[in-house]
This record gives sequence, structure tokens and C-alpha cells, in this order.
Amino acid sequence: MPKILIVDDDVSITELMKALVSTEGYQPTTVNDSTKALEVANSVRPDLITLDLMMPGLTGFQLCELLHKDPKFANIPIVIISARDDRESKEKALKAGAKEYITKPFGFEDLMHKIKVLTT
Repeated sequence: MPKILIVDDDVSITELMKALVSTEGYQPTTVNDSTKALEVANSVRPDLITLDLMMPGLTGFQLCELLHKDPKFANIPIVIISARDDRESKEKALKAGAKEYITKPFGFEDLMHKIKVLTT
């Protein structure tokens, strides 16, 4: 069962995503504090990571770059899920190491399709 690390400061979003991916057979772990995400990633060893961009502490851009530069996580796909829908944010996220970018509010089918593609 592939493991997914869900990082978002909004507890309602992480709980929703946890429920969604669980129904599809994934093993989710949620983190609502971006500064603890690296520590949790080290203990969980996820197969995929989802990140929000706008978080206190480390932003999603910063966390994405840190994860992508770490040899332990360099090959783990990162999906940005953000309310920011501008080209600059998307380009910056992809340069930081993200594989996909989904805009909130997102569709369940779109999210699951991208997760399935990236974890198989």
C-alpha cells in the first residue's frame, strides 16, 4: 500500500485528503506544521508527498526544495495543492522540484488520477 504524506496547515484539508486517499487504498500521514514535515517524512518514508504553498514557517516552495535536494527524497514525487492559480507560482513550484500542481478547490478524480500515475 503506497504511503502518502499530506502537508497543509489547514486541518480540514488534511482530514479531507486523508479520507479521500484512504478510500483508494493509500496509507496517508498528515502534517499540519511545515516545520515538522521533514522529520515526519524521514520516519514515514512516503511514496508521494502533497504540499500546500501558503503555510506559516516553511512555505511549500521552501519545503519542496528542501525535500527535492535531499537524496532520500529526491525521487519521491511531490504534488503541490494550492489556492494560488498564477503561472509564476506554478513555474516556481516546478523549479523547486514538484512533479504536479493542482489548484484548490480540486476535483477528487483529478487528484486521484495524478496520484495513481505518480505512484505506479
